[in-house]
Amino acid sequence: MKKNASWYSQRLGQDVSVVRWGNYGTPVLLFPTAGGDAEEIERFHVIRVLEGLINAGRIKVYSCDSVAGQHLITGEGSVAQRCQIQNQFHHFIYQELVPAIRADCATPDIEVISAGSSIGAFHALAVLCRFPDVFKSAICMSGTYDLTRFLHGQPTDDFYYASPVHFLPHLNGDSLEAIRKRVVLFASGQGRAEDIGESWRAAHVLGSKGIPNRVDPWGEEWAHDWPTWRNMLPKYLAELA
Repeated sequence: MKKNASWYSQRLGQDVSVVRWGNYGTPVLLFPTAGGDAEEIERFHVIRVLEGLINAGRIKVYSCDSVAGQHLITGEGSVAQRCQIQNQFHHFIYQELVPAIRADCATPDIEVISAGSSIGAFHALAVLCRFPDVFKSAICMSGTYDLTRFLHGQPTDDFYYASPVHFLPHLNGDSLEAIRKRVVLFASGQGRAEDIGESWRAAHVLGSKGIPNRVDPWGEEWAHDWPTWRNMLPKYLAELA
């Protein structure tokens, strides 16, 4: 059921690991948290809680190393380099990983669900907004959607191209119309280390442009941690897959 792969990405200048769980169903690209790798979701038992959907052939789950997040957290390189890797990471997803997912599914036009928690939620939202031709919905849990504060410097154009809360207010025409055919689910606890205001702010940006979305508050008993996301994700994938 589990399959590992890796390849060298010229866009990112490094090897990237990718893991798949499942054999059939809607492909789900699940982004790790900030510094996580492709197998993080297995170590934190997310795959275990998704086994029912996986074994029923409703979903195939894919994950890759959080290359952009790792650079952001470690502060490696200049601000401009970190902004560039953020943009290039999304192009890696679109131009390298999605074609590999479609080949693995033996369906050249299959659409993908993106999902993630914390900074992984940022990437889930970003790839849907940037590439609505391949991503059909996004599940964004406990997200941080404005990464400016992590840069510790002046953002470049690469950063803005990669950040939905920055580029969506200025987007119009066919590109915006394509995103309006998609849907985003925001979910956040209101307990320790959670900031549901991030979800409401991102939802406001999307809503102001006519992009369908929903915010689900999960209450004060849900903290910014894996038990919260293990409860959220099966619920939303059962709804969307």
